[in-house]
Amino acid sequence: MAKEEDKTRELLKKVRKIEIKTRGLSHQIFAGEYHSAFKGRGMAFSEVREYQYGDDVRNMDWNVTARMNAPYVKVFEEERELTVVLLIDISRSGLFGSRNMTQRNMLTEIAAVLSFSALINNDKVGALFFSDRVEKFIPPAKGRTHLLHIIREILNYDPENEGTNISEALRYLSNAIKKRCTAFLLSDMIDWDAQGKPRYEDALKVAASRHDLSVIEVCDPLDRALPNVGIVHVKDAETGRSMRVDTSLKQVREAYRKYFEMAREQTNDVLGRYAVDSVRIATDEDYVKGLMSFFKKR
Repeated sequence: MAKEEDKTRELLKKVRKIEIKTRGLSHQIFAGEYHSAFKGRGMAFSEVREYQYGDDVRNMDWNVTARMNAPYVKVFEEERELTVVLLIDISRSGLFGSRNMTQRNMLTEIAAVLSFSALINNDKVGALFFSDRVEKFIPPAKGRTHLLHIIREILNYDPENEGTNISEALRYLSNAIKKRCTAFLLSDMIDWDAQGKPRYEDALKVAASRHDLSVIEVCDPLDRALPNVGIVHVKDAETGRSMRVDTSLKQVREAYRKYFEMAREQTNDVLGRYAVDSVRIATDEDYVKGLMSFFKKR
């Protein structure tokens, strides 16, 4: 009982620490950038009126035009409230971190920044936790209490499965959220086949056509290149497979580097093909700069 109470107190301390840091960042830095980047992306139908010089012909309402025997256009207005959904990768690979923090910890802070930025703008926020299946879905809602619940879950949720299946998360989003939303996929995006091709292209294509989807990729410096540290015993956190690797061999390090470069390039190609905005942030980098650059790019 005492251990459970200690664990709960420690969790609440972590949540409070993240809230203080990320809420401050959201108020001071990100609120305006978030609003500029995402407000106005959702447009709701308002009314039909007669065509005026300068109106976009793509907004013509041809049915009303035919009935009235005069040109009419549809008028849209900015949706004042957005629905934001965070798709959060909680697979075992997120527990890895070779520098300042683990990928999971950085994902948590970024998710908190996005959540508090949405709160400031009076948006609803929901969260979907996934491994190689959808582990948990928290429907979108407003309020600080709701956001702190999401942060607690990211910190404390113990996934039943260990792998990564981004397609499952994207398909769930497409089926569960019918109205267009702003969705952030937070992951290391390592879900490739043996040739480095992303396995999630089909699901991404559908999700990107229905929602305003962005990718925030969190990676570790060791993802890019193996260090020369001799023979090491490595274990895949998701599959449990282990092997010995001689990192002193140049051809081994080069093969590792080339595979990741090829996979990253194919990932970029897929994201670009479906106009999905993205940013890549390493665990040894300042995510504030990465997010600011990402928001301004939009």
